[in-house]
Amino acid sequence: MIPLRDENPTTLTPVVTVTLIILNCLVFLYQVSLGDAEERFILSYAAVPAELFRTGATVGDPGVPVGLTVFTSMLLHGGLFHLGGNMLYLWIFGNNIEDVMGHGRFIVFYLLSGLAAAFAHAVTAPESTVPMVGASGAISGVLGAYLLLFPKARVQVLILMGVFTRIVPVPAVVVLGFWIVVQVLNGVFSLAGPAGGGVAWFAHIGGFVTGLALIKVFQRPVRPRSQW
Repeated sequence: MIPLRDENPTTLTPVVTVTLIILNCLVFLYQVSLGDAEERFILSYAAVPAELFRTGATVGDPGVPVGLTVFTSMLLHGGLFHLGGNMLYLWIFGNNIEDVMGHGRFIVFYLLSGLAAAFAHAVTAPESTVPMVGASGAISGVLGAYLLLFPKARVQVLILMGVFTRIVPVPAVVVLGFWIVVQVLNGVFSLAGPAGGGVAWFAHIGGFVTGLALIKVFQRPVRPRSQW
């Protein structure tokens, strides 16, 4: 079940959402242009749990102070599909959350969700030296906010059934509810396995919960309208 677009109109031009998508794409293009130096670049700006909690040796030459890597890591991606999936979800759901918050609040909300996501992953593997990259955690916060505000909004999703495909409208609560259930199940299963690379499931969970918790704080108050 792959979301393609939603049927939830906005009134505000999603300047921040579009800017984030462009910025992520530009950083990825620069990243892959480095060739053999790409790995060093990632190690310099990715968030590494062992470095954040100082439980292990530094795995690269830090390009920024270690504390800032939780933010710079949001601009790095592990591959084209990683980037494409994240930007698709941000494009579909980000504009509506930016619409209800306004540009400035949305930036702060996005960064706080990413920050919480990074530490949610790090506390589950505090000695891991595997670099954590991607905007998934911050975008998960957007998904949590969307689920709380627009559970009945219709999302056009692509259903893959073998060689047959079909696009059908599905309520957001089904799409995002299914998504978070998958994250939780995989997160639980990952605790029983050996530490290593792969998907930072708890970053997704942490970002999602943060979005649920913060949306009412960051949502712009609705001004009452006088009736004549």
